[in-house]
Amino acid sequence: MRHTAITVSTAIAVVLGSLSLSIPSMSQAGSSTIDEGKKIAFDRKKGNCLACHQIEGGSLPGNIGPPLIAMKARFPDKEVLKAQISNPQKNNPHTMMPPFGPHEILSASEIDKVVEFIHAL
Repeated sequence: MRHTAITVSTAIAVVLGSLSLSIPSMSQAGSSTIDEGKKIAFDRKKGNCLACHQIEGGSLPGNIGPPLIAMKARFPDKEVLKAQISNPQKNNPHTMMPPFGPHEILSASEIDKVVEFIHAL
């Protein structure tokens, strides 16, 4: 009886293990977009977010803007975050943050990728 229980539990573990490998998680599905957004955000000639913001994994961050942490809690709606990144002057005409969209610093596609990265922080 003991041998049968071990065999059955081993078989279940093998089946469950193979199921978990075949079902991609949500974080894996969007990880390439997030990685691309990170590259743009950290690129000193593109997003250059590190010039003003402290971001986990970034080197030589600035301190003009707030640290980019807990972004899902701060911006539960990605569209609001996208609007802030694209044209922050709409909500605050005196902001130092550049309008990445209107000034064509980033394309709409690049802004979408940066939003995915920043929202994942």
